[in-house]
Amino acid sequence: MSMAIGLIVVAVGVALFLQGLELSIFPVGKSLSNQFARRGSLPILLSFGFAIGFSAVVAEPALIAVAQQAQEISEGRINALTLRLLVAFSVGAVVSLGVFRTIVGYPLHWFMIIGYILVVVVTWFAPPEIVGLAYDSGGVTTNIVTVPLVAALGIGLAASIRGRNPLTDGFGLVALAVMVPMVTVQLYGILVYSGEAADADLQIDAVAGARHLPTALTMALDLAEMVRDVLPIIITILFFQYIVLKRGLSNPRKILFGFGLVILGLYAFVVGLKMGLFPIGTSMAEQLMAMEGYTYVYLFAFMIGFATTMAEPALLAIGRQAEDAANGTINGSVIRILVAVGVAIGITVGVHRIIAGDSIHYYIMAGYLLVVALTAIAPRYIVALAYDLGGVTTSEVTVPLVTALGIGLASSIEGRNVLIDGFGLIAFASIFPIVTVMSYAIVTETLSARRKVET
Repeated sequence: MSMAIGLIVVAVGVALFLQGLELSIFPVGKSLSNQFARRGSLPILLSFGFAIGFSAVVAEPALIAVAQQAQEISEGRINALTLRLLVAFSVGAVVSLGVFRTIVGYPLHWFMIIGYILVVVVTWFAPPEIVGLAYDSGGVTTNIVTVPLVAALGIGLAASIRGRNPLTDGFGLVALAVMVPMVTVQLYGILVYSGEAADADLQIDAVAGARHLPTALTMALDLAEMVRDVLPIIITILFFQYIVLKRGLSNPRKILFGFGLVILGLYAFVVGLKMGLFPIGTSMAEQLMAMEGYTYVYLFAFMIGFATTMAEPALLAIGRQAEDAANGTINGSVIRILVAVGVAIGITVGVHRIIAGDSIHYYIMAGYLLVVALTAIAPRYIVALAYDLGGVTTSEVTVPLVTALGIGLASSIEGRNVLIDGFGLIAFASIFPIVTVMSYAIVTETLSARRKVET
């Protein structure tokens, strides 16, 4: 009953959150992007890119969920707030870099090849306790808040600058926002696990003490935390609207009501998450592991990856934008199926890694080396889009469920460490869509070239 109520609360929270975004943050963010693109001031554009990236990620529900799980499982050694701020700063900085790339016209594939080689090198030296978490942190930064704002900024800039192509130059900001947190979180892990966890007991005691507070007071404190989480993006939007552009909002009451829905929806989502989705993922993992063999575990992993990705709102939005930018040469439905198959394969491979007990280092490094190799030979029109599609595959429902599945599997299998083996499924869900989309583009391009030769 508790899980069922939690699922209903999650559904209500996501509905309120989406409606609030549609009424407030989305229209205001797109309007700001277009106005700044027309103005053409480089310092303002870079500042706006950083502010949007930072504030959107700080308010990201999936990152909040993963950070809280990491703090609990690491017994306070990894601080949830520090992790979120580090990821948000990384995304802000890299969105600003992506804006600069779009303005100057540098090709994205060199950024991605160099970046992922750096990711692989850092992974080699990172402690095993942080690797899965670092890749999951990169995978959850681009979600229901970040993707529309960041994608609108990139496409708006590319459409406003002469000589830029919205498909090759407009996409890519989301991909950069996924990549850089992987590096910074692993560096943070190297720092954290090189010393002693002196404050772990204090942090656990503080959390335990908070659980004994009266229910009404606890709810009020949780709601205040949600206001704190959403406040940065509200301040960012209002600052650039009123102070920089010196223009008023078109419909202040409607936008203010939307901001209120965002806060209430985010609060309901986090409450339902704790009541429903995390227990369901853990429970299903335990029940599936109790069955003879692992066939149904693999089947569940594949189906949950495919089904949730096909219903992903951000993927629908990116698919439509790609169709428009490519003037019909890219089919949005085909892209969705390719991405869903990639996510399904990725989660299945990740589950196999947990069951087999293999090190995540080798899987991740091999995966991104494959991505780098495909980037070098893939058609240029697909590179930016493929990387962005890898970043939008983890939805508000998928992330908690998949994270809970990984943690539940690691808890149920003897000899597995929850922190080392439980995280990492989201990372696999981000890698393989890039592989499937690029591979599809390479195959279709090769077949098209052969047909032309034969003709």
